[in-house]
Amino acid sequence: MEYTLDILQDTGTIGAKPDAFPMETNLKLIAIDSILYGDPSAYRRLIGRLLYLTLTRPDLAYSVQVLSQFLAKPTVSYHQAAVRVLKYLKATPGQGLFLLASSELQLKAFSNSDWAWCIDTRRNVTGFAVFLGNLLISWKSKKQVTISRSSVEAEY
Repeated sequence: MEYTLDILQDTGTIGAKPDAFPMETNLKLIAIDSILYGDPSAYRRLIGRLLYLTLTRPDLAYSVQVLSQFLAKPTVSYHQAAVRVLKYLKATPGQGLFLLASSELQLKAFSNSDWAWCIDTRRNVTGFAVFLGNLLISWKSKKQVTISRSSVEAEY
């Protein structure tokens, strides 16, 4: 929480109106935009700090990942989107993963593959889950695009 408040203080958004979501739903950012942001290094520094914050704030991961694609030539619209993330942080400063100093931070990962899970398409479903201690920090489940004709292919 202190790191979040430091970011808000350093960027001058501590007094900004809070926002309920880190990014607009239909926001379309493109690489070619007309108005370049005046201080590209400040934008890069902000995105770097937000990337670090995603370690305990996975709710920011998508927004920050999108904004980090435009570090080479940041524009005013990218900076405005980053400010929206800051306003979201203002609304939710205490949210995030809480890692106890006294707990064992053991990294555990599990994976699974279910051959021909879908009866209609015979496609596999694969997935994984990664835990840090008892906290789920990453997961994915996906129906494969290719069709396997045997379980040997599914595992290969």
